Amino acid sequence: MQQDSGARANKLAVAAATVTVVFWASAFVAIRSAGDEYSPGALALGRLLSGTVVLGVIWLVRREGLPPKAAWPGIVTAGLLWFGAYMVVLNWGEQLVDAGTAALVVNIGPILIALLGGWLLKEGLSSRLLLGMAVSFTGAAVVGLSMSGDGRASVGGVLLCLAAAVTYAAGVVAQKPALRHASALQFTTFACAIGALACLPFSGQLVSQAAHAPAGATLNMVYLGVFPTAVAFTTWGYALARTTAGKMGATTYAAPALVVLMSWLFLDEVPGPVTLGGGLLCLAGVAVSRSTRSLRRRVPPVTPEPGAPGASPSGLIDAHTRDG
Repeated sequence: MQQDSGARANKLAVAAATVTVVFWASAFVAIRSAGDEYSPGALALGRLLSGTVVLGVIWLVRREGLPPKAAWPGIVTAGLLWFGAYMVVLNWGEQLVDAGTAALVVNIGPILIALLGGWLLKEGLSSRLLLGMAVSFTGAAVVGLSMSGDGRASVGGVLLCLAAAVTYAAGVVAQKPALRHASALQFTTFACAIGALACLPFSGQLVSQAAHAPAGATLNMVYLGVFPTAVAFTTWGYALARTTAGKMGATTYAAPALVVLMSWLFLDEVPGPVTLGGGLLCLAGVAVSRSTRSLRRRVPPVTPEPGAPGASPSGLIDAHTRDG
């Protein structure tokens, strides 16, 4: 019974992580589209306000109450770094580079998450996780390099996306211990609200630009708040509470592959064969890192000496018995 419940919980965590990755991948495309009309700070504030409203309503309906005191350090840290600073610098970076390149650079974050998680959270680094990360990062590099542009402006965009990756990783590592005390909804609701408060200095820009922006750009901003923020950050928290930060970070390596597909469909950024190959590598690496299949090699049976302890009637020892 416990095994069945554990397997079910693991499937739910994988499903939640999948929802997160799909919506986060769509965010790169929506940011690039809305960024033509909204400045980085205004777009971040509009996104966070939309997310806070949706999350606040759900939190009130569910009556989950305030997070425990022990969860607040992680909530505040993630709210300022991940919800606030991350969204501003990512929006800024995507005004200078294409969606595929932004997805590549931000996906340096999972490496930082794994390293920080292994160090600060004592999660360790399994060989399968490291192998999966290496395969996925190679694929992400292929995607980014095949889609990146030339020029000095793209260098600044890459540096901004690198800053986004650092704040993203720091936010995840701060979130993991907080989820021992607070629910995913509590964490996301209050971290999003803190991020919105941190971005209030951009309120003048938001009001001014919203008055002149076309409806499509504003809908993109609201979409960012409802789905990649309110929904995806909550499902991320649910999954993260049930696995390690390193594994969750590795799961997001699927994002560049999805960004390529969505950029193709919605932004007319047509991927070439090399880009598609890189996307497949991203997905393969995630599959490796999430696999629970044992890496132990099969040991051939050995015939013991007659009368030796552990000898079976047939004179053979099972491989798993020999392994101890």
